[in-house]
Amino acid sequence: MSGTLEPLIVDLLAWVARGRPYAEVMDAWRTSCPRLPVWEEANLRGFLDCGQDAQGVLQVTLTARGAEHLRASGFRGQCSTTARTTGHANSWPTTTRA
Repeated sequence: MSGTLEPLIVDLLAWVARGRPYAEVMDAWRTSCPRLPVWEEANLRGFLDCGQDAQGVLQVTLTARGAEHLRASGFRGQCSTTARTTGHANSWPTTTRA
């Protein structure tokens, strides 16, 4: 599965590279398929972070670790990473939208 999963994780990281609203990411990447846990695996590896923007909208961004993984994969675009001095990585909302 790792061979199948890795390119999909890189796709997810590239798609999120400039930041995306949490709801949009969930619509596109959440899965109930246990064979393709792309979102879950990227989170377990510490590649993604979630926090509110100035308007209070939850945004998903890459962590420094996620940006480095993406660059190591050959991605040449720009990444927006989180660098919060308070809180912690993966501060996901406790409730999700259906």
